[in-house]
Amino acid sequence: MLRPILMAVLFVYGLGFQNVHSQKKTLSLLPFPAVYYTPETQWAYGAALTATFRFPKDSVNARPSQATVGVVFTQLKQSLYYLPFQIFLKNAQYYFYGELGFYKYNYYYYGIGQVTIPRETYGVDFPRIKINALKKILPHLYVGLRYQYEDYKITQTEPNGDFDKAKVPGIPRSITSGVGLGLLYDTRDVIFFPSKGTLLDIAFFHNAPIWGSNVSFERLTADLSAYRKAGGKMILVGNLLGSFTRGDAPFNMLSEVGGSKRMRGYYQGRFRDDNLLLAQTELRFNIFRRWGGVLFASSAVLGNQKDLLRFNDPKFTYGTGIRFTANRRDHLNIRLDYALGKDGGNFYFTIGEAF
Repeated sequence: MLRPILMAVLFVYGLGFQNVHSQKKTLSLLPFPAVYYTPETQWAYGAALTATFRFPKDSVNARPSQATVGVVFTQLKQSLYYLPFQIFLKNAQYYFYGELGFYKYNYYYYGIGQVTIPRETYGVDFPRIKINALKKILPHLYVGLRYQYEDYKITQTEPNGDFDKAKVPGIPRSITSGVGLGLLYDTRDVIFFPSKGTLLDIAFFHNAPIWGSNVSFERLTADLSAYRKAGGKMILVGNLLGSFTRGDAPFNMLSEVGGSKRMRGYYQGRFRDDNLLLAQTELRFNIFRRWGGVLFASSAVLGNQKDLLRFNDPKFTYGTGIRFTANRRDHLNIRLDYALGKDGGNFYFTIGEAF
């Protein structure tokens, strides 16, 4: 469920630090206090260390690997301990990425599908493991195995709410452990801020007791992003996501919209159901030196195992934002976005692009 905000910076020690022998440099370390804001956390603070690196035998222009270790506490008394990573080996012949983490969190719950309820708060503790191991088989094309694990334990409910009355699938505890297959097609020119290329990520997961899960369901996702120069220093980006679930998935594993990446403007999980089709577009442009701006919009439809997608009930958001390039070599941006949905507006302050 949670796609954590990895970091956003109020002040970065060694911001965009580059060695004077930058062409030979294989490692950049960025320690910093982490400060960010999202509707799900409000203000958050902590410390993190990000390593961006290339292996000694890689070429000068090899894609950079990155790992971040951090501890964050939030204004809503949440705590996050995380280690996301993406590693390219042998000049990107092998690609490993994923996340290790433990989270003590609280969320708002709005119901499932077209059955909406008054906003309800619940607390949860969960460890998370995500590992993807892919091998390049053709230029730009990777295939491989995926694994995901999450032990989602509800720790707090509202009296007489849906959680308290056990009306929500997957409570008081769901253990999801799934093995799957993955296909990745990637022609982006750079990782963090592409100006051209395509990224297609297809994943299939099978969650069942044989893998250590206490629930049984399957999920197929396809995530496509395309990047094109639109004249001058403008870049036009499009993102299309499909997520389809079959079986008895717990509520936290259903397809959902909201958050800092998927349909900014809505609280994460504001709408959730078995199936989702989401489209996003963004125009990125330079303002002055390290400063840039964006305009974006998104729409989505959801559905269940009976009605695949409800095209007569679309959701919409739109917004704008500014960017500051923290790491000039790899064009890693700090971003501030403001997005509007039918519930009103939300701010997002973090690092890295939404897609």
